Amino acid sequence: MRTHSPRGQRARALTALLPAGALTVLGLLAPTAHAATGTTPAGSDAVKRVCAAPTHPGEMACLALVRTNVAQPHAFALNAVSPNATPSGYGPGDLQSAYNLPANGGAGQTVAIVDAQDDPNAESDLATYRSQYGLPACSTANGCFSKIAEDGSTNYPTADTGWAGEISLDLDMVSAVAPNAHILLVEATSANMSDLGASVNEAVAKGAKFVSNSYGGSEDSTDTTSDSQYFNHPGVAITVSAGDSAYGAEYPAASQYVTSVGGTSLTKDSSTRGWSESVWSTSSTEGTGSGCSAYDPKPSWQTDSGCSNRTISDVSAVADPATGVAVYQTYGGSGWNVYGGTSASSPIIASVYADAGTPGASDYPAKYPYQHTSALNDVTTGNNGTCSPSYLCTAGPGYDGPTGLGTPNGLTAFTNGGSTGGNTVSVTNPGNQTTATGTAVSLQVKGTDSASGQTLSYSASGLPAGLSISSSGLITGTPATAGSNNVTVTAKDTTGATGTTSFTWTVTGSGGTCTGSGQLLGNPGFETGSASPWTATAGVINSDTVSEPAHSGNYDAWLDGYGSAHTDTLAQTVSVPAGCKASFSFWLHIDTAKTGSTASDKLTVTANGTTIATFSNLNANNGYVQETYDLSAYAGKSVTLQFKGVENSSSAQTSFVIDDTALNAS
Repeated sequence: MRTHSPRGQRARALTALLPAGALTVLGLLAPTAHAATGTTPAGSDAVKRVCAAPTHPGEMACLALVRTNVAQPHAFALNAVSPNATPSGYGPGDLQSAYNLPANGGAGQTVAIVDAQDDPNAESDLATYRSQYGLPACSTANGCFSKIAEDGSTNYPTADTGWAGEISLDLDMVSAVAPNAHILLVEATSANMSDLGASVNEAVAKGAKFVSNSYGGSEDSTDTTSDSQYFNHPGVAITVSAGDSAYGAEYPAASQYVTSVGGTSLTKDSSTRGWSESVWSTSSTEGTGSGCSAYDPKPSWQTDSGCSNRTISDVSAVADPATGVAVYQTYGGSGWNVYGGTSASSPIIASVYADAGTPGASDYPAKYPYQHTSALNDVTTGNNGTCSPSYLCTAGPGYDGPTGLGTPNGLTAFTNGGSTGGNTVSVTNPGNQTTATGTAVSLQVKGTDSASGQTLSYSASGLPAGLSISSSGLITGTPATAGSNNVTVTAKDTTGATGTTSFTWTVTGSGGTCTGSGQLLGNPGFETGSASPWTATAGVINSDTVSEPAHSGNYDAWLDGYGSAHTDTLAQTVSVPAGCKASFSFWLHIDTAKTGSTASDKLTVTANGTTIATFSNLNANNGYVQETYDLSAYAGKSVTLQFKGVENSSSAQTSFVIDDTALNAS
């Protein structure tokens, strides 16, 4: 394994010519406060609240926290924002993986974000975030994004840098979890409950079925009046952040009509799920809120016995800034940063509801998770304070205050459960399916009912063309078209109670006649000595057979290896013939000078923006390893294959070396 690359040596030579302050701006030296997300606890001294605390009853504060110990990437100019720098923090792929969510959710739905004051850069910052992660464009021009004032006009309120950070966080989380949803930003004139509540009403009037509210304040005796004025909207999933000040109830999370959302610490691990969660608690004054409302009555679907009123929370999602999310903000911010707070968890849950489908017209969707408790990740460790009874502030099996019933594990718990007969229907997820075109299918989906003697009737949406489901739940037919399909199966009993499950059904092109077999990539081993027809950043095509020898021949593609903040890309677009199997392969060698267990330098491989593989400095090896991936789902389509290597600002280099690529159709 190579310890120091020539690229790293060139970077170190430059450091001898410049003062340390300039080197930090140039990205050649990392500020000492830099810490990789999820590896170094942020702590109260390493985050700041972006909004000021309320000063009077009825005033709300946004619940976003921003990390102050994450190095901000800069362009080669003082204070220049670098929109293409690689962000720290969890991105869309991480959240979709952690919560078992579809990569293309939200189609046909509108998610509204309610915040106070104006962010004049909201749309442009949103565009940068979505471009960074290969998400579909979302703008006023294509009708995906709209911004209005609380009266529905475009007479926006006064801009505010704190609330602008909240707005960026909210918009980015909707983009991450429901990338195909329309986004409506409603800006209240002030942070008073009356203006924010009027904005909720305006969002619903504009047709949004999902409304996220990432703010809160002290409870008071007027809360039940606010309930009826602003939050009593059957058929709309209204989510509210539980608070960031540790144990204690806040409003409007205490409203009987909303889904109150607590916060967790989310970390990658070696479990089957690949992730673990605990209660977010940094200190006695910083962590997820929870508790027993002093004024709001308990909704009918809540059955915990230690609080006679409304208990906070219902469900939860990541909120700990130390395991926070990537956000791009320029109005009052310097580009990429890591955010947390239950301001992150509320729009995440609102977007999961949007992925799951339109709520029942007369439903309060907060009840849905209570009808499908087994379809959540139960969080059982951690606390956010001291209380009695202890479940109001301490996690354990089943329901608890800080994390509610748990975090999303797919969409089932957030789907219309329709318990009109008082029964609960559950449908067993059959797992993601892959079938070749022209191949006969027979898949039995099964469900259960809480009441004995019930007969379930099944229906399905999103099935691949050529497939159908019988009333008994048997899916049969022969798929005709290659592609990826998001399938939802619904089971209904004789009382009208329903349950659903969702999964992906991929149809490959191998069942038909392949219209053009063979190796499809041009210049697969880079032996022309130049990139074309690949597009690549400067210096990627390499003939240094001493430092980084090719797998075969004289050339390879050498991404990164500079030992400084750097991003390299290599991409090629090809058309996969219809009816073909498609196998994408390449030989990869990774060497690094980094030590420790932090995955700080990364190589991401994508197909049309969808991640198919991720590697890091932790995957370093002594030689080349061949990687192979099935891309048959792209039969009959054009596909852009991209390698993106990102080094952070550490002086220890990581090199990602690629050779002998192939996309074989058969």
